[in-house]
Order: sequence, then C-alpha cells, then structure tokens
Amino acid sequence: MSLLAPTLEAFFTQRLIGQRSASPHTIASYRDTFALLLAFAHKQTGKPPSRLQLEDLDASLISAFLEDLERQRHNSVRTRNTRLSAIHSMFRFAALRHPENAALIARVLAIPPKRADRPLVTFLTDPEVDALLAAPDRTCWLGRRDHALLFLAI
Repeated sequence: MSLLAPTLEAFFTQRLIGQRSASPHTIASYRDTFALLLAFAHKQTGKPPSRLQLEDLDASLISAFLEDLERQRHNSVRTRNTRLSAIHSMFRFAALRHPENAALIARVLAIPPKRADRPLVTFLTDPEVDALLAAPDRTCWLGRRDHALLFLAI
C-alpha cells in the first residue's frame, strides 16, 4: 500500500485542520499545491496519483516541479516559494510518521527557497520632503507634534 495517500490525508485532516486550525485559504493553497504536484508527478512517472509512493516524490522531482511552475506556468518566485513551503510542511509531518524515509525527506527539506527580488526603496526628493514638512498645521499642538515626528522620520 502507498504511504503517500494516507500521509496526505492525515496531513490535511490531523495537522492542518486539527492541530494548526489553518485558515480555509491556507488549506486551499496547500490543496492546490498538491494537486499540481501530483499531476506533475503523474506526467513524470507515468503512475496515477493513487499509485504514487512517497519515494516517487524525491528531491529531483520536487525541484523539477518547482522549475516547471516558473517556466511553464509562469509563476513568480514568491508563488514558487509558497508552493515549496507547503511541500516542506507536509514532508516535516511525514518525517514524524515515516522515519524509515528520513534520508528522502531530508533531501526534500534541504531544497532552499529562491531569493525574490524586492522592489527598490526610493527616497524622497527635497521638494517632496518640504511638502511633507509643510503639511502639518504648526499653530496647534497636534500639528507641532506631527511636524516633529515627520522631521525625525525624514
């Protein structure tokens, strides 16, 4: 019998719903991740999802799946990392239930997230700084306070 199906079922019912009280959005996101992963594994191995073994989801297949997300599905690095986070969560759960697969699970958990590009923080120009500092009404106490806070922040 496959260890994958009961492990996935226990992960969703016991871990996510029972222990973590995960939000419906988290559960849906994890569900979508594993639906995509199982469909990808079916294409790669030729096995239907009901016959997949935990050993079929090795680090090389997971890495190929993550690359496929970016190249074929045009997912961003952040989406790829979200999918990887769901996979890591399930494999951490599987490590407790199936210690006989510790080496396989450790290789999957060793897959690092990709670094996502962060937007460059731009700074205010001098006219923008002057406009911000001129905005508070300095004739009242709250205006003087706001001016001081803005001045300190800038």
